[in-house]
Amino acid sequence: MQQLSISDIQRNLHKLDNFDIVEIIDKKRNQVKGYFIDNKYAYFIQELINSQAKREEDAENIAGSLNKYANPSLIENENRGWKEHIEEKYRV
Repeated sequence: MQQLSISDIQRNLHKLDNFDIVEIIDKKRNQVKGYFIDNKYAYFIQELINSQAKREEDAENIAGSLNKYANPSLIENENRGWKEHIEEKYRV
């Protein structure tokens, strides 16, 4: 994967034209700041975002519906173990 620094992009924006995916790095801090993804992949990225949001919403709905049957004192003692178990069991 091609890596470009922030200053490279600022000086030479045309460098992004030849790549589908570019990793944007901060050379000073040696950190990945993000990724440039060509617009032709926008639909696929949006589908991934929507899918993730739906999985999170489903997990909250399942955990919330089961929470009303649980003993509150035990929930506090389990330290979120019950929620993680439910999310894992019903993950799409």
